[in-house]
Amino acid sequence: MLNVGDQLPEFESVNQDGEKVKSSDFLGKKLVVFFYPKANTPGCTAEACDLNDNISLLKKEGYEIVGISADSVSAQKKFHEKFGFQYPLIADESKDILEKFGVWQLKKFMGKEYMGIVRTTFIFDENGVCTRVIDKVKTKEAAKQILKNS
Repeated sequence: MLNVGDQLPEFESVNQDGEKVKSSDFLGKKLVVFFYPKANTPGCTAEACDLNDNISLLKKEGYEIVGISADSVSAQKKFHEKFGFQYPLIADESKDILEKFGVWQLKKFMGKEYMGIVRTTFIFDENGVCTRVIDKVKTKEAAKQILKNS
């Protein structure tokens, strides 16, 4: 998994509208990248909505927000439109970005092992250097966790 001090990995994918998004688009800005397991599930919805509800506070601190999951563009679009998110959601069906950040990992649930996304938030400075990793994300307090040390 990416650590504090690591550089923002280079990536390119598409957002909920099918528009190309590249990591280089965010250089020069403070960036919050949050990875979530699946669009429109309770925990992911709570996290994404909390960030959206606090978008003005996050922007006031200079943060750009982007959410990433392995969902399809159409699933991301439905999720985005349903809740009116004011930030892009990236579809990473190839799991290329997930693997570059190290969040595609072996998980265990009810005795079964499977590969999945570990809910994690990464914060980068204007130079694309990781300044914080939040690996114990509280879905209903995601924005508060980000703003706590900003």
